Amino acid sequence: MEKLQNDLILRAAQGLPVERVPVWVMRQAGRILPEYREVRAKAGSFIGLATNPEMAAEVTIQPVDRFGVDAAIIFSDILVVPEAMGLPYLMEEQKGPVFPDVIRSKADLAKIRDANPEEDLKYVLDAIKIVKKELAGRVPLIGFAGAPFTIFCYMVEGKGSKTFSQAKKMLYAEPELAHALLQKITDSTIAYLKAQVAAGANLLQIFDSWAGILSPVQYSAFSTPYLKQICDAIQDVPVTLFAKGAFFAREEMAQLNCATIGLDWNMDIAESRKLVGPNKSLQGNLDPCALYGDFKTVEAETKAMLKAFGTQRYIANLGHGVYPDIHPDKVQCFVDTIQNYQA
Repeated sequence: MEKLQNDLILRAAQGLPVERVPVWVMRQAGRILPEYREVRAKAGSFIGLATNPEMAAEVTIQPVDRFGVDAAIIFSDILVVPEAMGLPYLMEEQKGPVFPDVIRSKADLAKIRDANPEEDLKYVLDAIKIVKKELAGRVPLIGFAGAPFTIFCYMVEGKGSKTFSQAKKMLYAEPELAHALLQKITDSTIAYLKAQVAAGANLLQIFDSWAGILSPVQYSAFSTPYLKQICDAIQDVPVTLFAKGAFFAREEMAQLNCATIGLDWNMDIAESRKLVGPNKSLQGNLDPCALYGDFKTVEAETKAMLKAFGTQRYIANLGHGVYPDIHPDKVQCFVDTIQNYQA
């Protein structure tokens, strides 16, 4: 077992006692930090940065140095999985990810392959190894992947969307094709997550960013079974499920073999604890917009969140990724308030 100087997040995820609430921030390595923007400029593009192990490692560690957060999360993107399956994407400024080719038919499905993480995603695994060496046990490292349904959305739609109507159309019009694609994504994701653990990830998070566009019945059919496969396959490290907008699925997710359920800011804390039960940890869930407030407001909102969650079986975080125009000092205030909190 690796000896960590700070293992608070791992203990909180496993339901072991902690002396204080641990904290990390979704998108903590990113555009809010001037030092990130410098490295990004050197890399020339987002994808250039994500595929350069040394640079990806550097920006992964920056928030640990800057904010003193209790975990690093590897700098990467959820869309590296479809790319590794043979469906490359472009990252267009102001627009986000765009897939020149999409999956809309059996013929399209036949063109993609199962990802081989050791070959297709070696740059992520190399970045993990560099980070582990440079962190030298200061804090745990979180690995991650997109949930199969969220990856499916991009592979079918071809870009971000408010409705993902093309992706949802397949669920109704060609459910068998949808399930075949979801299974392929799931198989690749399991292999990728296992490779991240082998490279040194101490904890994994599954981001179901577009969970909220589904009805409860559809979520049970097209997301939960694939999340279950992932949770059952990963036994060596704790797994966190974060399904944004899927307030209706909290009880269902609590039945899965994961350690932690991530909450967005629309999910009531007391209600979530009741639905999830005492045997899982919770993560979240401050509205990122709260960090636009003055320091007094940030501190008050953060303390209200901590009071509602309690100090055990809890990992403090935002309810979604930090927005790029939030001042780093507000993030520091958020982190400091949590780390100094006395119940």
